[in-house]
Amino acid sequence: MRGKVRLSRKVLRRSYQGLVLASVLALAPMTWAWLGSSGHRATAEDEGWVRQVPETQAALVLGAGLYAGRPSPMLARRLDIAAELYLSGKVKALLLSGDNSRKEYDEPTAMRDYLRAKGVPDAVMVLDYAGFDTWDSCVRARKVFGAERVTVVTQEFHIPRAVTLCRTAGLEAFGTGDDSARRWAATTYAYAARELFATAKAFADAMILHSDPVYPGPREVSLTRILAEPRPQPGAPGA
Repeated sequence: MRGKVRLSRKVLRRSYQGLVLASVLALAPMTWAWLGSSGHRATAEDEGWVRQVPETQAALVLGAGLYAGRPSPMLARRLDIAAELYLSGKVKALLLSGDNSRKEYDEPTAMRDYLRAKGVPDAVMVLDYAGFDTWDSCVRARKVFGAERVTVVTQEFHIPRAVTLCRTAGLEAFGTGDDSARRWAATTYAYAARELFATAKAFADAMILHSDPVYPGPREVSLTRILAEPRPQPGAPGA
């Protein structure tokens, strides 16, 4: 009887230790993302938020889905923020990174068309058709498009992972996004819960596997050209 009690206590202790270890391992990537982005993020909601954002070369706008060929509500909000950053002079270019893995689904073009309607000139927009996930978008921004300093535009719950991945990829990155829970609470909480698993994958891609993007090249010079030219004036050709 004593042997069974001792065995049961041993099993319980080992099980408890296993649960603690699993919890630590699960939370480690989230801690990595929060610490890596600390001091490099701001919420694009309150009045005067633009002043909190440093000037950078480009806004890196990450795709977030299409509905009937048009930006989803969350993606539209990202694009609104990016337009405000450009029109306020905080960025000189917009790098629109999304999924175009099949002909009938083209996030970057839909993003460009939306921003065009907001008054952003075609001449300052660069389309990355192979931004299949956040890590790919960050690596390609640095290695394919030659960006050095970017403002990552997304939702608040995604900012820590996005900024940390971009900084790990060699970019000087700042992040800004809306508090989407104010508008879409249920959807936001679902995506925020998903961040636990997405951040674990991100940690593995960036820190352990050093994964290459699906399409690692060739090198693009469109962003470099935009940054080398004067800012387009309203009404100018291409504006």
